Amino acid sequence: MKSPILACVLVALVLLVSACGATSNETAKEHEPSYPSGAERATTAPDDASGAATSRAAPSPARSRSADEISTFALDVDTASYGYARAGLKQGRLPDPARVRPEEFVNAFEQGYAEPSGDGFAVQLDGARGAGDGSALLRVGLRTRAAEAAARRPANLTFVVDVSGSMGEPGRLDLVRGALHTLVDQLGPGDQVSIVSFSDQARLRVSMTPASRRDELHAAVDSLGTEGSTDLEAGLVTGYGEAARAFRAVATNRVILLSDGLANTGNTSWQGILDRVEEQAGHGITLLCVGVGREYGDALMEQLADNGDGAAVYVSTPEEAREIFAERLPAGLELRARDAKAQVAFNPATVGSYRLLGYENRTLAQQDFRDDAKDGGEVGPGHSVTALYAVRLRPGTSGQVAMATVRWQDPDTREPAETSRAVDTSELADALWEAAPPRLQVDAVVAAFAERLRHTDDELFTESLDGLAGHASRLAAATEDPMVAELAELIRTAGSLD
Repeated sequence: MKSPILACVLVALVLLVSACGATSNETAKEHEPSYPSGAERATTAPDDASGAATSRAAPSPARSRSADEISTFALDVDTASYGYARAGLKQGRLPDPARVRPEEFVNAFEQGYAEPSGDGFAVQLDGARGAGDGSALLRVGLRTRAAEAAARRPANLTFVVDVSGSMGEPGRLDLVRGALHTLVDQLGPGDQVSIVSFSDQARLRVSMTPASRRDELHAAVDSLGTEGSTDLEAGLVTGYGEAARAFRAVATNRVILLSDGLANTGNTSWQGILDRVEEQAGHGITLLCVGVGREYGDALMEQLADNGDGAAVYVSTPEEAREIFAERLPAGLELRARDAKAQVAFNPATVGSYRLLGYENRTLAQQDFRDDAKDGGEVGPGHSVTALYAVRLRPGTSGQVAMATVRWQDPDTREPAETSRAVDTSELADALWEAAPPRLQVDAVVAAFAERLRHTDDELFTESLDGLAGHASRLAAATEDPMVAELAELIRTAGSLD
């Protein structure tokens, strides 16, 4: 009888330890908070700067969780929505509420998260209590390790350039030509470039050419002139065909679309266009959509990026173009993670309700999180991804609020990995605008501004636009960040136009 009794005692001890859970922002391996359904226990030692443990395909049973307690979404590093809104406000125009995506507003700003020591993610999970009873802001912050441009692998870049008539307006093709000239001068000896132009038909201007032959590439860029209508489908089909023909397994292979996104000839839907290039796009060729122009096909470009294993940015000035093409792009050509997804499991004992701010078109079903056939987001070196939740805490409760897990695949081997972090009620700042870290307050201002622009009622953010502008001005001094100072002016402009 001793064996059954001993087994019962051991089971009881295990259940007691599990019930204690993690009560702080520490590693899943050390305290093992309650995992989402199907979660995997950490099987390796902590390997990033946050101390979060990484698990690699080691499934074990876990407590079943209600779908209402779990939020799952694909990561997104796009910033085009904020860039386009910023340009419009500077020109005295409020953005279309349907084009305002809060996650792209927030992800446009510096976060200051710690980097991991390896090639995965560091996870930061924090938050602050709001002014209302039980209201709180929860932040899930993710960061990949940065890379030096000189240390990256070589790149095969296929530029697909819109030269249709609409690109003749100032701030479109002239901006694109200047950006391409800048990038060509930044590329290294192992890089190669091809250029495709499209209007009512597509034309291969330069087949894949070593970046060291800069004179040829600059001449091809100078030859780009406007003509005809916009058959974006033809441009991408030709571009992906050239990228596939010149594909190098040892290189980063990327198609870069530069357009105002105003397709009016051929197939004009993102799904139809992607159906034409699906095979090439699914074989290690990523996509970057660079939007330009006052009239801009935001929905088309955003969906192409989200569904084409890529990202979308918007530029409206030569300074912004130089930042993208001379600084961010050369150092960020490689990938740190493929099909990256996040899942946040909320503790129903402490959380009455929650709402994810943004990510509406990136949400996933709970079971898709560990289905590696389901598409996630591609994240490059040194990128930060932030998700904010408006949370309603249950009165008088304490303990774990939530646990966030990020899952991704190695860009080369496709081996899946995960890392997790939990946060407790005791770790939430007492007051958002008085006690929260400055960067968290900046995120709150940006998210609240986006919510105002898309006319969303929100119990967490009750400040007027004037109040938000005041917070932004105060935070600009605290962070010494010119983007935050500019944000204050943009909020005031929006208030004068509203």
